[in-house]
Amino acid sequence: MRTRRDRLLSNRLTRRFLSIAVVVLVLPYLLILVYAIPFTRPVSTLMLSELILFRGYDRRWVSLDDISPNLVRSVMMSEDGQFCFHGGVDWAQMRGVVEDALDGEATRGASTIPMQTVKNLFLWNGRSFIRKGLELPLAIGGDFVWSKRRIMEIYLNIAEWGPGIYGAEAAAQYHFKVPAAKLSARQAALLAVALPNPITRVAGKPGRGMQRLAAVVERRARSSADYIKCIYG
Repeated sequence: MRTRRDRLLSNRLTRRFLSIAVVVLVLPYLLILVYAIPFTRPVSTLMLSELILFRGYDRRWVSLDDISPNLVRSVMMSEDGQFCFHGGVDWAQMRGVVEDALDGEATRGASTIPMQTVKNLFLWNGRSFIRKGLELPLAIGGDFVWSKRRIMEIYLNIAEWGPGIYGAEAAAQYHFKVPAAKLSARQAALLAVALPNPITRVAGKPGRGMQRLAAVVERRARSSADYIKCIYG
């Protein structure tokens, strides 16, 4: 009798666990549909963690039209030069990373802006094959449902630019005391090169290395006309 009761309890717990797992896996795809609605203002998992830990954060949502094109161009040229041309995943870059890994070489980053956007919205930081396996289909789904403008708008409003600083508006005000719409080409380039590690790379207090990287990004941004047509036509 006890064995049967234990078996029933085990089956019930298993079904409950599987139900929760299905909800967790399906929920991000439902939220992708919700976030396609222009007036929704998504928050990232990092922003939620700030609330859970009672730290709070500064994020001031602004539309893409209220973000300087300097920042859009700089972020695109720094993070994902093929943003307008791929479907969420840059398979050529991804193939190169896999080949390097198989050859035992150090791998370079191949994350696109859609991949970083869904990672920030639904997943966690840190490298793992599990996270990457979840990230790829979410990026493809996000790129399919959202317009390129919407992807860029969400990304620039949830990206981390310092401890508790999220989004372009809060970052521009915090680092340069200007609204996001007024960012200069150099300020935008500094924010773009800070994105890979905004805790150690402080856009408002750049060292020589950051300045050199920003100069490269600034030059690329000036020549980005053919690469940003999906944003500005």
